[in-house]
Amino acid sequence: MDRPSFTVGIEEEYLVVDAETRDLVRTPDPGFLEACEAQAGERVTPEYLQCQVEVGTRPHESVGAAVDELRALRRGLAEAADGFGYRVIAASTHPFAKWRRQTHTRKARYDALRSDLGQTVRRLLICGCHVHVGIEDEDLRVDLMNQVAYFLPHLLALSCSSPFWEGEDTGLASYRLTVFDALPRTGLPDQLHSWSEYRRLADQLIAAGCIEDATRIWWDVRPSDKFPTLEQRVTDVCSRVRDAGAIAAVYQCLLAYLFRLRSRNQRWRLYPTTLVAENRWRAQRYGARGELVDHGRRRMAPIADLVEEVIELVSPEAEVLGCRTELLHARAIAREGGSAERQRAAYAAAREAGADSDAAMRAVVDRLAEEFLET
Repeated sequence: MDRPSFTVGIEEEYLVVDAETRDLVRTPDPGFLEACEAQAGERVTPEYLQCQVEVGTRPHESVGAAVDELRALRRGLAEAADGFGYRVIAASTHPFAKWRRQTHTRKARYDALRSDLGQTVRRLLICGCHVHVGIEDEDLRVDLMNQVAYFLPHLLALSCSSPFWEGEDTGLASYRLTVFDALPRTGLPDQLHSWSEYRRLADQLIAAGCIEDATRIWWDVRPSDKFPTLEQRVTDVCSRVRDAGAIAAVYQCLLAYLFRLRSRNQRWRLYPTTLVAENRWRAQRYGARGELVDHGRRRMAPIADLVEEVIELVSPEAEVLGCRTELLHARAIAREGGSAERQRAAYAAAREAGADSDAAMRAVVDRLAEEFLET
């Protein structure tokens, strides 16, 4: 079997906030999207809610190149927003905005979603990060999907950026998944044996009228219905671009590592979905400074220790793929904490300085806006 290209593309969803109130911009000026398109061209698109925008990089040979493009896209959107008195933040939930006050983008696809899914989609005030890695062989795509699912909780833990919801601390590092999991066809993927089995599953849902195409299968990792890629979707959007680079590097290297195992007639053990889902919940709850179950050893282990093990496993792949710097940044996230921890720290610091709860929430938004452009 030919070696896959392992190209990388990154998609991120952002929130548009008013620079003065720090609340979401419910209906942005019609010229705002045009200004974004002037900066980013076809790389930027509207999202389900009008207060959101999405960007997507081109496919790149290296994570570093993808992150460079992502950094430029962030700069362009921030410049466009500034002209309208807006700011852009990368967080999977807004610290205090109310979902009932938002308006959805009028497109046939979004109108159909709103009609079909009811309130579960109306409260979808969340943003994610999707990483595509080029796996050209279809059966290999499904095989690697089965194996890499074990590591999805690790990726989620490193990305968590949604601790607050409507002005309250949820106690979770990723509240986004609590909202998203209310939709059908989400969560961990089914364990499938081949591309044809995957297509039979998707085609049955299409034939029955449940979905219009396979893009409505919203698993945490899935074969893309648009590109020859395996698309990772479990992660929150990262507030800092270098954290997104670490997520992309870990995911790309894991797929290359699993391919190396396969080329030696080896594979990663497939665990029951319930066991992987336990770690998914723990990552959602505790984030980068939590613990996951090491299912091989049947004991809890700190995320930092598990990240070290992953780095050791995939270091040869990182050298070949040229993403060692980005991979090693995952160590810093596990040690220092991710966006969820920094948001809580910003809130606590504002409160200690005498701010009331509302002002402290606005301070969190300010911190996120600063991190959006951190290099």
